[in-house]
Amino acid sequence: MIGGGLAGLASAVALAEAGLEVQLLEKRPHLGGRATSYTLPDGTEVDNCQHVTLGCCTNLADFYRRAGAGGKIRFYDKLYFVDRKGRRSTMEASKLPPPLHMAPSFLFFDALTFADKWGIAKAILAIAWSGGRSSGIDSISMLEWLRRMKQTQGAIERFWRVVLVSALDEELARTDARYGIDVFWKAFLGSRGGYRVGIPSVPLGELYEGCREAIARRGGPVRLRSGVREIRIRDGRFAGAVFEDGSEVSADACVVAVPHNVLLGLLPKEFGEPGGSLEGLRKIRSSPITGVHFWFDRPVMKEPFLTLLDHTTQWVFNKTLLYGETGARGQYLQLVISASYDLVPRSRQEIIDLCRRELADVLPASSEAQLEKATVIKEISATFSPEPGVDRWRPSQKTEIANLFLAGDWTRTGWPSTMEGAVRSGYMAAEAVLAAFGRPQEFLQPDLPFEGLSKIWAKRKIAVGS
Repeated sequence: MIGGGLAGLASAVALAEAGLEVQLLEKRPHLGGRATSYTLPDGTEVDNCQHVTLGCCTNLADFYRRAGAGGKIRFYDKLYFVDRKGRRSTMEASKLPPPLHMAPSFLFFDALTFADKWGIAKAILAIAWSGGRSSGIDSISMLEWLRRMKQTQGAIERFWRVVLVSALDEELARTDARYGIDVFWKAFLGSRGGYRVGIPSVPLGELYEGCREAIARRGGPVRLRSGVREIRIRDGRFAGAVFEDGSEVSADACVVAVPHNVLLGLLPKEFGEPGGSLEGLRKIRSSPITGVHFWFDRPVMKEPFLTLLDHTTQWVFNKTLLYGETGARGQYLQLVISASYDLVPRSRQEIIDLCRRELADVLPASSEAQLEKATVIKEISATFSPEPGVDRWRPSQKTEIANLFLAGDWTRTGWPSTMEGAVRSGYMAAEAVLAAFGRPQEFLQPDLPFEGLSKIWAKRKIAVGS
């Protein structure tokens, strides 16, 4: 197993539980890949970026259970929004059946006008009526689909963009409409609990200790700081992985779970050349995420998290509250900006100043508080970009090499670049490995079952073959 991110960990744990001896190689000093935490020079542990799950992420929930971390994820039934004027709105499920269960909160959402809501309601019902299927929209952007649905600019900026840029880490004009529609169907329309936000109550790095133990139980080592510089293929089969120091390790099979823009540098060059089986990886672009960490000398925020409207900052997480540090003197906040292209060239201080000004809009107490410490973390290639038509470039977990497999959210999973997609890829790679060994086993979990009218509409569409 090359790569100790979510995809690699999910695959490794599944294979270890199936009875295989797994050796996991990770070049960093910690597990988790892009969804991890590390220690600052002063001893403070920070997440590289706040990662959340949703109720519809069934495979991620299964992975956390296998890793012994299920109890470290706290779910919230209420979503909190705030606009530039500081007005708060909330959304939560009512007793109405899906897809109508969010309607009461939506009707009283102060940041939207009647025209905004009317347009959104028609588009949402169109998604629900179709059973979440997105026929007839091949290779168009989410923004184009919204314009076809005659959405107001207010609806686009204060509703669709707020949800989808955070979920998909890409701007609407560069997002495949299929992914955007799928997010709303699975998270907000298909079932009552799909939208629930799950947030770790510990630093991300603490979620993966159970993975190390699961692998070790089968006698397989977890080797950190073990960067691989080359994957060797001999006689049409995986022969070994060469470390940066020139040493080599062999195995009966290999799962490579590294970012798509790293993989081709490890494999023989013919894989990525014109006509090569992985040539399409060169056409998959990446999107950035920026995380900003603030430590104030006093509490400035009461909610566990806030989604900001009309700002560059998209989310603010009250890490002090989320970690259960109720007696703390100060307060630690983490801010997240997805698809942060504009911030990539900006300096650390410019980003800090921008975020402080935006916090003052929505958290007035922050302007009076003393900022004791701040740090900025830019993930330049945080996710693959879900551009229109990108699926045609995403490879399967199987390769032309019988004992070489791929895992990563960028492989063909049916999901965009999310933690759920990463775990799905890991499970699918594990299933492929076991099938190749003549020991088929299933790990992939089904989606949440449809409920209410959504269940009826989904079945109706299946019945007519749409």
